Amino acid sequence: MSRTVYMDYAATTYVKPEVLSEMMPYFTEKYGNPSSFYSLSRETKKAIDVSRERVSKALKCEINEVFFTGGGSEADNWAIKGIAFANRKKGNHIITTKIEHHAILHACEYLETQGFDVTYLEVDSEGVINLEDFKNAITDKTILVSIMFANNEIGTIQPIKEIGEICSQNKVLFHTDGVQAIGNIEIDVKAMHIDLLSLSAHKFYGPKGIGALYIKRGVKIDNLIHGGGQERARRAGTENIPGIVGLGKAIELAVSDIEEKNKRLSSLRDKLVEGLLNIPYSKLNGPKDSKRLPGNANICFKFIEGESILLSLDFEGVCASSGSACTSGSLDPSHVLLAIGLPHEIAHGSLRLTLGESTTLEDVEYVIQVLPPIIKRLRDMSPLWEDFLKGEKK
Repeated sequence: MSRTVYMDYAATTYVKPEVLSEMMPYFTEKYGNPSSFYSLSRETKKAIDVSRERVSKALKCEINEVFFTGGGSEADNWAIKGIAFANRKKGNHIITTKIEHHAILHACEYLETQGFDVTYLEVDSEGVINLEDFKNAITDKTILVSIMFANNEIGTIQPIKEIGEICSQNKVLFHTDGVQAIGNIEIDVKAMHIDLLSLSAHKFYGPKGIGALYIKRGVKIDNLIHGGGQERARRAGTENIPGIVGLGKAIELAVSDIEEKNKRLSSLRDKLVEGLLNIPYSKLNGPKDSKRLPGNANICFKFIEGESILLSLDFEGVCASSGSACTSGSLDPSHVLLAIGLPHEIAHGSLRLTLGESTTLEDVEYVIQVLPPIIKRLRDMSPLWEDFLKGEKK
């Protein structure tokens, strides 16, 4: 292994030095419980307030509409289950999509066992919902729509503002999983008619194990975690002060200069995609235009499996994935790739490369150099490739 090239930023990012620097005192010096009354505790309470304000500025919402959680999955579960149980007298219908993160899909599946009806919207070949189909799916029993802002596997950015407007017109609450969007897309929850938004710090150079849920003022939602009166009696449990401080600093940095960062990442991504599509029988999954996250490249290589590609890339020092890190133990092909119409045998050969702030042109060129011989070697060992070649010769 000659070098290490990290191309799995959609799975997690490193913690930026300036983020860690702000966190450190809250591990050792400023360790007071913010629910206590002495000065040491007032310091940590103030730190929470500062971070809450930073998140509110990033989302363009009110400070008291931000609630800290243990991560993105908790925020998703709170939004889905909390809204469903708090509003079940109004209706029992929820709308989502087939390409959501499993934190959404599994929460919805659970609610189906509790008497709720869930519509899972189809998407087109680029992973985008049809707005007319969405409108037609809304009924007088619909209480919640949950559609992710940007997909974690193929990078598709949904028409969030239009979705929000339709929800607002129909008086239906709108939640979006914004985990992959923070730092990549300018977000204004008020202008976009978003009622709830989930986020997770480790996706934008903050620490793991800390997230947040934006809840629009006046939205009726049940608690997910019961106990103490933390987070204004909405989310019990002693606050993770270092994590909250890190999230606040990280989101402040993430939303600065988004346009300039996206320009650089898009350029690197396009070069990467162009180089890898020179490999025979390869295919880009997801949108080819501005509807795609700037650092996302998801490509299928026919006749081989993604896991074999990952092991070979790891040997060359390249960190990548074949889909969501949360389902990396599964042998099933990506539900996202199946939803956009790929057959099982092709979906199995997917590779997700996601770029970030430390990605360089040299990194991109290195992957373009090492991947083609890997694909050739794996195909030479593949019975699927052998059968294909025999068919070509007939």
